[in-house]
Amino acid sequence: MRIFQLAAPGIDNLVRTEQKDGTCEPGPGEICVRLRAASLNFHDYAVVAGFIPVAPNRIPLSDAAGEVIACGGDVTAFAPGDRVMTTFYPAWQDGRPAPHLTRLITGDRNDGYARDKVCAPESWFTKAPAGYSHEEAATLPCAALTAWRSLIEEGRLKSGDTVLVQGTGGVSLFAVQLAKNAGARVIATSSSDAKLARAQALGADHVINYRTDPQWGVTAKEIIGGEGVDHVIEVGGPQTLGQSIAACRVGGHIALIGVLTGVSGDVPTAEIFKSQLKISGIGVGNRRQQQDMVRALEASDIRPVIDRAFDLDDIQDAFRHLESQTHFGKIVLTF
Repeated sequence: MRIFQLAAPGIDNLVRTEQKDGTCEPGPGEICVRLRAASLNFHDYAVVAGFIPVAPNRIPLSDAAGEVIACGGDVTAFAPGDRVMTTFYPAWQDGRPAPHLTRLITGDRNDGYARDKVCAPESWFTKAPAGYSHEEAATLPCAALTAWRSLIEEGRLKSGDTVLVQGTGGVSLFAVQLAKNAGARVIATSSSDAKLARAQALGADHVINYRTDPQWGVTAKEIIGGEGVDHVIEVGGPQTLGQSIAACRVGGHIALIGVLTGVSGDVPTAEIFKSQLKISGIGVGNRRQQQDMVRALEASDIRPVIDRAFDLDDIQDAFRHLESQTHFGKIVLTF
């Protein structure tokens, strides 16, 4: 069984080791899963690059999918042959977030899924959407669930709403598709005209190049006729939050899911107060929300956008591709 461990911070320090298959046996309440695919998130890159300190020889990756090959005693939710995917916060099953529920992240506080097989509690998994490939299912636990919670759980998105998404990463592209599926109007931003064209092909109604239009928030409000948008998927953080606020209607909702431009900065509090905005900090979601999302995906035509697939043995190249920021959609690994 192949395992990739992080010997020290840095992509070049991802090292392949071998382990006997016999060491992967499910205990009571556990399932053994033959992993078939995983996807890369910025969080995984932060771990591998050393931005998030982890224990020596940590196995990275939080998102994976595969099939159940064995069940321990007392397992009730799964049977051998079931296609499953992981959960980002294994301890957060339902309800409101709390430190003791969100502290545990696979590939961070404990070993992740850069390996062929894993045995873990059945509560750490959900079923994958029917009809999805393993590669497609592996893109969902972090990126898709973040978009789902931002728009559906916290934003209470409804038909006729307007959604502004920043960039063309995994969360943003899932947000485009979820919003269109709900009957919303979508404005997408990017610094690349080529990526904007692809976002339009995916369903975006309007696009704005934020590099050529630094007042893109104002432009977004004008597109809506001056009233402003109902929801913003905010991935940038301090350097983009001002324009997100400028884009919003009175009473609008900003889902703050990323800090790509930094972890702190000036906040136009007067504008937030004046427009009576709701700003939600979104950290993925819980297992129950993931199960709800799976049912919704099965009732829709939504399919994940996969930029490129790499073999697990090429995990270093996959992370370098993520680092280049040239991708459109999700980067996956196949096992």
